[in-house]
Amino acid sequence: MTSTSTTHDIVLIGAGIMSATLGVMLKELDPSLSILMVEALGDCAQESSDGWNNAGTGHAANCELNYTPQREDGSVDISKALEVNTEFDISRQLWAYLVRRGAIPDPRAFIHPCPHMSFVWGEDNVAFLRERYKTMSAHHCYHGMEYSEDPAVIATWAPLIIEGRDPAQPIAATRMATGTDVDYGALTHLLVHHLSSRPGFAVRYDSRVTDLDRQDDGTWRIAVKDVQDGAKHIVSARFVFIGAGGGALPLLQKSKIPEAKGYGGFPVSGIWLRCDVDAVSHRHHAKVYGKAASGSPPMSVPHLDTRIIGGKQSLLFGPYAGFSTKFLKHGSLTDLFSTLKHDNIIPLLDVARDNIELTEYLIGQVMQSADHQFAALKEFFPNAVQQDWKKAVAGQRVQTIAPHESTGWFKHEQGKLEFGTEVVSAADKSLVALLGASPGASTAAFIALEILQRCFDAKLTDDAWLPGLKAIIPTYGIDLKQDANACRTTRAATAALLKIDNV
Repeated sequence: MTSTSTTHDIVLIGAGIMSATLGVMLKELDPSLSILMVEALGDCAQESSDGWNNAGTGHAANCELNYTPQREDGSVDISKALEVNTEFDISRQLWAYLVRRGAIPDPRAFIHPCPHMSFVWGEDNVAFLRERYKTMSAHHCYHGMEYSEDPAVIATWAPLIIEGRDPAQPIAATRMATGTDVDYGALTHLLVHHLSSRPGFAVRYDSRVTDLDRQDDGTWRIAVKDVQDGAKHIVSARFVFIGAGGGALPLLQKSKIPEAKGYGGFPVSGIWLRCDVDAVSHRHHAKVYGKAASGSPPMSVPHLDTRIIGGKQSLLFGPYAGFSTKFLKHGSLTDLFSTLKHDNIIPLLDVARDNIELTEYLIGQVMQSADHQFAALKEFFPNAVQQDWKKAVAGQRVQTIAPHESTGWFKHEQGKLEFGTEVVSAADKSLVALLGASPGASTAAFIALEILQRCFDAKLTDDAWLPGLKAIIPTYGIDLKQDANACRTTRAATAALLKIDNV
């Protein structure tokens, strides 16, 4: 085994959509930066970023009902939805910038227009969706949202969910024609290809990070092992981004930064039902989201999705949640146990105690037969034919368990199950790790922006990176939730460049 050593300004661990997005933004802001991307697998976007491993919704909180909880008084809280909705605008602006520059030759290589729908049945759920529509449609961010309880109207939006349904069943649906389907695997390949064309960027595949050590001068010494021949490589960097999906937690723990103390992870696996029969898939052009089962994680919200991957239109239904001790689809069954530390045992046990419903839900999902899974599909698509559908394994997700101190007079460490994404950064701004799952890929540009603000704030000045950042993200510093004119303007501009619908 040989041992070599290199020095870089930036090291990106993981070759998924998160690292690719941050790498592109950094390189656009400072072309002189030396950036190395390190990936354990043989290509980029092989885990959660792969097109078949995620929902590809282009999460804009148009249809995901878990983002709009109902309050005790019956009103609907859309604050979380508005956050996610405008975070997706940041991604749209970055992609539009890259299209305008020619870095992405054709946006149809990764993004397609695809309406987003919410669909419910039962009187209580219809009442909820009616109230949700009333609240959301009144906000400029949801301009153009449609609502109907009429089966004939809903059938024009998505015929498969109406055909064969009991006409006496109370139903309701909302529709946003401006929704999209995004192939994040294809997008990641486009971004990495663009980065690879720039001087000062390199990517090392089949290379696993085995250790991280902070040096006395503030730089990081990163040990890398070639998974093919076992050769060792030492990399030095001023800044490290750990964007390795489910593999981020163990690497964060290896960094030994105090900010990592107490963090744990709870893995959730997933299964799709997939239909590649053109006669079926070409009759459904929408992403239709329903209500999640009690106690289920947000990634398990059932949906019947149009997917366009590799130029072919298919349908996905699911996901069905399950449990595996792996943190990655290509991971090891020992992943969960290797992350158990003395400082996160109490938060983990605390979460286990407070989330009995989630445990029961996962056990029920694991025990489901193929017939039970198909029965869930038929609730959405009454005339579905079982032989048209096959099982497909989705990407592995690791829900973050974050430590926090209890309230009250008896202060003690607790754990909180986080269903979103969590950015954990070192106090000296030299290392950032990204933990968690949905909405993840759809808000990659917003997350990259957060990292810039946390760790490169000294560069965000008029005589440094700020003009370049405003060229990439024209609405930087503007709250699109409040500024209706800016929201309308940016959506019209990005829709034209990305070849997607606007109303």
